[in-house]
Amino acid sequence: MKKALKILLLLVFVVSLSACAKNNSQETTETKKEETTKEDTNKVEIKKEEKKEENFAERKGTLTTNVDLSKYDKGKSVKLWLPIPQDSEYQKISNVKVDLDEAHAKQQQTTDKLGNKMLYVEWDNEATDRKVSLSFDADRKEIKRGELTEKEDKAKKDELKEFLQPNSMMPVDGRVKELADEISEGKTTDLDKVKAIYDWTIANMNRDESVKGCGTGEVEKLLDMPQGKCTDIHSVFVALCRAAGVPAREIFGVRMSKKASDDETKGQHCWSEFYLQGQGWVKADPGDVLKTVLKQKLDKSDEKTKELADYYWGGMDSLRVALTTGRDLTLEPKQDDKPLNNFGYPYAEVEGKALDYYNPADFEYNIKFEEAK
Repeated sequence: MKKALKILLLLVFVVSLSACAKNNSQETTETKKEETTKEDTNKVEIKKEEKKEENFAERKGTLTTNVDLSKYDKGKSVKLWLPIPQDSEYQKISNVKVDLDEAHAKQQQTTDKLGNKMLYVEWDNEATDRKVSLSFDADRKEIKRGELTEKEDKAKKDELKEFLQPNSMMPVDGRVKELADEISEGKTTDLDKVKAIYDWTIANMNRDESVKGCGTGEVEKLLDMPQGKCTDIHSVFVALCRAAGVPAREIFGVRMSKKASDDETKGQHCWSEFYLQGQGWVKADPGDVLKTVLKQKLDKSDEKTKELADYYWGGMDSLRVALTTGRDLTLEPKQDDKPLNNFGYPYAEVEGKALDYYNPADFEYNIKFEEAK
């Protein structure tokens, strides 16, 4: 009896061991499957993130501005100016086309005193159809900052005195001068002064989506409430640079989408350039840094914010086309209304009065982007 009991217990033990081994094998297999699935999922997420963060070293496409001013009564004086981009070191423009019924209209391509190029269209008193399209192909390359070195060139700096002057929105004396001196205290080179101003702009200004268009860039008001959109942010940056004795200017342009086809009617953007002696014009875009901070809900102390600030200090993405520069502009031919704050939008006058270019639906115009095939 005892012997039989021992045999029975031994059999139970062997069966238990076999079951455990089988379970462990199944668990190991399931674990490996889970790990493989998790690894594959991670790879997919990484690919998604890489796609999301895709950067274009070069962007090619066609931008078309379509304007329709037909709603204004026959007999009214209607005039239109559209900015035309030009070639630069990082930008090539080709295939500029104008589509216009010239039965009751005349057109010409002109250049203003600052070198800004534009299409001018004027309709006669018999016109009822006032539609025009301006298109061009753009090839824009990414700018990567190289070594920034400064070599004194007083003669060249003297030639750039116009980029040290104030305008109606950007004083360079009074509070602006005092702030520029405070920010650049102890800095002996232009490069160090501008870098201090760049860092101050990012640290102290903020993007405000409630601002109309790109903002007006009225610096005195912005010092009291340092928030706005790109023209506001860059007006402060440029005014401070000029007040510190460094030539600087704003560039007004339009975006090129990452999508194959997109609406860029509200894709206007501006950025800055400062002149570094011995090297030339250097790009800076604190506006896009602050836009990303807002859009991605970043803290200004985050590592990504620091990376963006470093990238846009001398570097620039390819997803933009430079159109014009300057403030308080007199177009060619001269507009009847007051000097133009900037020429980053279509501009039109009816009976000598400017239309609101911040309101494209009422104006009316649209801007379309098509990726190069």
